[in-house]
Amino acid sequence: MTENYIEKSQENQKRAWEVVRKSRLVPLFESLGAKVNLVGSLKIGVLAKHLDIDFHIYTPELKLGHSFDVIAQIAENLNAQSCQFINSAQTEEECFEWHLACADSDNQVWQIDIIQIKQGSKYDGHFEKIAEEIKTQMTDAQKETILRLKFETPDDIKISGMEYYKAVMQDNIQTLEQLLDWKKAHKFSGIIEW
Repeated sequence: MTENYIEKSQENQKRAWEVVRKSRLVPLFESLGAKVNLVGSLKIGVLAKHLDIDFHIYTPELKLGHSFDVIAQIAENLNAQSCQFINSAQTEEECFEWHLACADSDNQVWQIDIIQIKQGSKYDGHFEKIAEEIKTQMTDAQKETILRLKFETPDDIKISGMEYYKAVMQDNIQTLEQLLDWKKAHKFSGIIEW
């Protein structure tokens, strides 16, 4: 049964890359001189049924007009259904957040999270480092367990990727029941650190 989850994950990852190519996100941001980094479950190789793609974009400055122009082109390329913008430029996070929803050729809805971060700010490179650590430390058995739990989690229960990684890799959680109990015992707010 685990192989089925791995195959589903691999198929979703293949489709995710098609969405990324169609968006032209990477070349559009790079044309502004930005550094574009993939983070999250697609980077780590554990994309499951929550169809999301996460990018961190680094620019020397946060220029709203430039960002809106690029996001408008991405939204047009993907025929986006919705787009949410959060301006956190004046917070310690020093970023713009963009959350786009778009349907692929099979009418599956994808969420693309684009966090544009000011170079040299507190979180510059932080999440990329964590993604690499998780990817490097994750065993094949842990990866299979994480994928199984992600696919088994009911759609109405919200569990972040970091919670899956911590539960399985640090606390050896193996079943959905154990995961739900673990989640109740671990109340996180804000950014969850590895």
